[in-house]
Amino acid sequence: ARCTQLPLAQGPEKGPTTCTLQKGNSFSWKECAISVALSVGLITVPPTFGWSAHAYPLEPVIPDISVLISGPPIKDPGALLRYALPIDNKAIREVQKPLEDITDSLKVSGVRALDSVERNVRQASRALTNGRSLILSGLAESKRANGEKTLDKLAVGLEELQRIIEDRNRNAVAPKQKELLNYVGTVEEDMVDGFPYEVPEEYNNMPLLKGRATVDMTVKIKDNPNVEDCVFRIVLDGYNAPVTSGNFVDLVERKFYDGMEIQRADGFVVQTGDPEGPAEGFIDPSTGKSRTIPLEIMVDGDKAPIYGETLEELGLYKAQTKLPFNAFGTMAMAREEFDDNSASSQVFWLLKESELTPSNSNILDGRYSVFGYVTENEDFLADLKVGDVIESIQVVSGLDNLVNPSYKIVG
Repeated sequence: ARCTQLPLAQGPEKGPTTCTLQKGNSFSWKECAISVALSVGLITVPPTFGWSAHAYPLEPVIPDISVLISGPPIKDPGALLRYALPIDNKAIREVQKPLEDITDSLKVSGVRALDSVERNVRQASRALTNGRSLILSGLAESKRANGEKTLDKLAVGLEELQRIIEDRNRNAVAPKQKELLNYVGTVEEDMVDGFPYEVPEEYNNMPLLKGRATVDMTVKIKDNPNVEDCVFRIVLDGYNAPVTSGNFVDLVERKFYDGMEIQRADGFVVQTGDPEGPAEGFIDPSTGKSRTIPLEIMVDGDKAPIYGETLEELGLYKAQTKLPFNAFGTMAMAREEFDDNSASSQVFWLLKESELTPSNSNILDGRYSVFGYVTENEDFLADLKVGDVIESIQVVSGLDNLVNPSYKIVG
């Protein structure tokens, strides 16, 4: 995946999201957060802004603000995907955590950063040595050979990273860290033995992604002096959103998005997927009808997703979603405002992250179906404008995890 960045002047500075206070009105952070969320209009009709006569009431949309800001969230898309896997192996997590902590260690100025990184590496190496047998025992039998090879690569890579630190080559640390965490992610995926639950019968005949898939989205960026074209790599998580991910992969294989323009880019989200004509979603040629999918939310700790209702409607105000709106480039389905089960083909990527829409209990969580993250070149999403063209979206891995593919049905 790549982006071709042209050596020209920088684009306009992007300011933070703000809320305007009206004189004489009382105001709170909570109300500001809610007003921002309601004004986003992540729906399949033209967005509206501000409070409407049908806006959700202040309570119980959000619990106390202390629940919203409940500790440092995980914002890295790769880490979010690793923790979202349906596994329970403490030994591999003890290798993963210090490797992820290298990111914070590198924020330290001067030579102290490498000293901190070295402690991280030693901790990860000890965890791998001491926990190797437990890690191996957690591998699915059908994937054991690949898992063992990957663990060997991880061990060698840790030694290489140690030498990088000894050479005081700070610039080489982050690329090696990314490589090692990719090995960790591969081992963790090799611990998943089959698909962990049954999709409800009413959705079981839809296109389903029973596992993960990776797609590359190539966008031709027009009228931008900074970027000519860009390839965004996106990981789709069918373990936690099989119906939503399967629907999207099926549309990708139909070339539904190829040649489609970016239809919204307002600094908060980038959105596309509204086809030409009166329809606001995908019309299945085999039926002549719009194909819609249910709201699909996996709650942390649950074994299967919740379908057809928001967490707010279920009274699950403190529940954490398995795929939260934490990362820049979180991918989710747009839908009609008052119909939870109206998503079809319109998708959006979240750009804005601020105190007004805090991660880790984001007020978008539990209202929209998240099904993936942009893992490469996500920062360039902010450069997209309305009218930029999606040249293609291609599945580069995981297509074999798609079951019931409708694109193979002639009709």
